[in-house]
Amino acid sequence: MSLALILTAIGGIFLSTIPEYNNLKILFGYWGFTTIFLLWAAMIKATRIWGGIEKQGIAFGFLDGGRGLVSAIFGSLGILIFSIMIADISQTTLLERKEAFQQIILIVSAIVAFIGVLVFFFLKHLKVNVTTSSSKSKSLTKADFKKVLKIPAVWLLMIIILCAYFGYKTTDIFSQYANEVMGYDAIESAKIGTTLLYLRPITGFTIGFLADRTRASLWLIIGFLFTLITSIVFATGIVNSETTLLFALSIGLIAIGVYSARVLYFAAMEEGNIPVELTGTAVGILSIVGYTPDIFAGPLMGVLLDNSPGELGHRHVFMALVCFTVVGLITSILLNRLSKKRELKQQH
Repeated sequence: MSLALILTAIGGIFLSTIPEYNNLKILFGYWGFTTIFLLWAAMIKATRIWGGIEKQGIAFGFLDGGRGLVSAIFGSLGILIFSIMIADISQTTLLERKEAFQQIILIVSAIVAFIGVLVFFFLKHLKVNVTTSSSKSKSLTKADFKKVLKIPAVWLLMIIILCAYFGYKTTDIFSQYANEVMGYDAIESAKIGTTLLYLRPITGFTIGFLADRTRASLWLIIGFLFTLITSIVFATGIVNSETTLLFALSIGLIAIGVYSARVLYFAAMEEGNIPVELTGTAVGILSIVGYTPDIFAGPLMGVLLDNSPGELGHRHVFMALVCFTVVGLITSILLNRLSKKRELKQQH
């Protein structure tokens, strides 16, 4: 994780030079390697180890809630730096704006590199505090993949992550919905998206705490239920410029539902009986399918909105969300039943 963060920061230094388009594509590919290939599975495994057997909900709640909070803070920091360097953007030249943007990139890159150093010194002694089938680290083998693929919970979580992540991607259109359907101006619409960012850490901490007192799969079910109910409300078209309160309540509930599922799908690995020493392998397999909405969600929503401009297009997007949410809900119920059966066998 430390290496991944430092390499990512180095990429930020290159970005501050304002590279041309082709070099920019190479940079984003490089960032894909540093943030996903190097960081992602290691970060999930470290979080799982830190949470132990009893505190998986809290651990992943702090992880996702913290990520949401940090995103909001970094965004606010960027705006603050920009406002300090540029008093009136309408009176500035392109060169002045470019220089301000470069400073923001360099400051953020320095913060990321510093965090990488902190990770090296403070997490290097993190130990596995749960019982594993092997006390020694071992090389990745085909047997690891076969073992992970034989775990029923892996297949269920794969589908759960896919459905929950599609829901998360759908939150990207809330500001657009506010503008095109509710009639809000650009600034008011942007505030909708910003407000939802601050719901993410609150939801993460709260749901994580509650999940540790029951089971993660139960709150996955509740999260999908919230998402399903509110997405049906949007899909029916009853939310419009004359139902402002319903709009506010609906986007709040759908955000809570989506963020709840996002917090808990990796927390459920402990409940799914996935060995800690195979966490990295499991995360890799789960992510291959689970995060495919990064590929198709944007184009799908774009096609639906372009083919049916205005309110109808948004209704079609939420109809698609209803379909994914139903699948996620059913799969979460199956995971919950699987967990209960395993607990009953252990008791006998």
